[in-house]
Amino acid sequence: MSLFKSVMTVGGFTLVSRVLGFVRDQLIAFTLGTGPVAEAFFVAQRFPNLFRTLFAEGAFNNAFVPLFAKRIEGEGESKAREFAVEVFSVLLTWLLLFSAIAMIAMPLVIYVIAPGFSGDNIKFDLAVNLTRICFPYLLFMSLTALQSGVLNSLHRFTAAAAAPILLNLVMIASNAVAWILATGNTPATGYIFAWGLFASGIAQYALLAVACRRAGMALWPRWPRFTPDVRRVIALSVPGIVSGGIMQINLVIATMIATTIEGAVAFLYYADRLYQLPLGVIGVAIGVVLLPDMSRKLRAGNEAGAAASQNRALELSLFLTLPAAFALMAIPAPIIHTVFEHGAFSRADTLAVAPAVLAFAAGLPAFSMTKVFQPGFYAREDTKTPMRFAIISVIVNIVASIALSQWFGHVGIALATTLAAWVNCVLLGLTLSRRGLFSLDERSRVRLPRIVVSGIFMGILLLAGAWALRDNYAEGRGFMAAAWGLLLLVTGGGLSYFAIAHLTGAMRLGEMKSMLKR
Repeated sequence: MSLFKSVMTVGGFTLVSRVLGFVRDQLIAFTLGTGPVAEAFFVAQRFPNLFRTLFAEGAFNNAFVPLFAKRIEGEGESKAREFAVEVFSVLLTWLLLFSAIAMIAMPLVIYVIAPGFSGDNIKFDLAVNLTRICFPYLLFMSLTALQSGVLNSLHRFTAAAAAPILLNLVMIASNAVAWILATGNTPATGYIFAWGLFASGIAQYALLAVACRRAGMALWPRWPRFTPDVRRVIALSVPGIVSGGIMQINLVIATMIATTIEGAVAFLYYADRLYQLPLGVIGVAIGVVLLPDMSRKLRAGNEAGAAASQNRALELSLFLTLPAAFALMAIPAPIIHTVFEHGAFSRADTLAVAPAVLAFAAGLPAFSMTKVFQPGFYAREDTKTPMRFAIISVIVNIVASIALSQWFGHVGIALATTLAAWVNCVLLGLTLSRRGLFSLDERSRVRLPRIVVSGIFMGILLLAGAWALRDNYAEGRGFMAAAWGLLLLVTGGGLSYFAIAHLTGAMRLGEMKSMLKR
């Protein structure tokens, strides 16, 4: 399967998941808005999501996948499965122990991750209780991520990409339960949502377990043993915990500082949900596909093939990410008005969230390129270099968040996250280049500037369209006026971008069709 087609497979399912995620977030916004219950729930789910990213998607996908992929290439699937079971058993044991300690110490944990809640006992206690319910989600999703790494290395992307759909379906069902019980904007709804998140973790783990069994890679735990192979994964995982989960680390830092600003946690959550759509569909999908692809090519001694894959991934990443970034910067208010401004979510909330979306969107290309550059290190079993750069970006994020939030409030926190993303991206790219591990080939040098120009023209057209349709977003016009206005903007922007890209030679339509057929 070609790189493009694999990315489209992962990205397609991710798109379905993110669309359902929009529905989920619309329902949450309608029910909870940006009030204290919403903020307590957002903090509760942020914490297990952080450690899921650090221990699973960050550490084990970046340390385990290259070793597992190379084991398949060099020793066959039977030996690779034995290796996966060893890692699975140790990971499960660690997660059980860590989860137990964290749940016992949860009040202290909330003091650290949400210091601004300490002045409100009701919100603080609610955040503690909801986080305890949500925390086992970490265990199930970490094991799910390991199973995803196994399947991705076998070029079986479908089940792993489809699993997050279950999260959104379960959370939509939780909203339905809250509606039936008429709990409204109360702590009872927060508990319903927390138990929904817990249940979604079990559902996703079960789906991937079945997929692994069908692939001949059933993972059943054994008595944990720290074999040389497991110790190698751990050694690579320690720096990978920081480098692979840098985005979540920065978001948690943003949340910590945001708890000291009224309403900021909720504002940043909704802004984050919007820019996560293109990031998940494009950036994460490319990272998921590129890492095992490069690992297997390097194992086979195909350096030229690995370099070509990275160049095509960078092209594809920017071709799809830049228009999304320009769109989010050009029309954040119409998008938020249409998607979230209903029920408990007010016009004032829209005006507060919109500039944060713009600030996050400016960092979208950096987040996406980071997903292209990092596999260049991980595929060569170098997790320490990305870790050092991740630490630098975290420091930049902390300093900038504290400074910029003094002048720009929650928008300053979003700007700091974007600044940190660009620092990390530039350091990764420059280091790969200086080591002779990556350089733009002739095709990329020609096409990347044309992609940028196409995106800028599309952004200008969107600004003009938003001005022409401004009456559709006036108070009192209703959802349908906003919806068809946004449909016009999105459709017009998308068609204009692909047309300009075709005319400039950034990406011709015939090429995209041929890549899909390969």
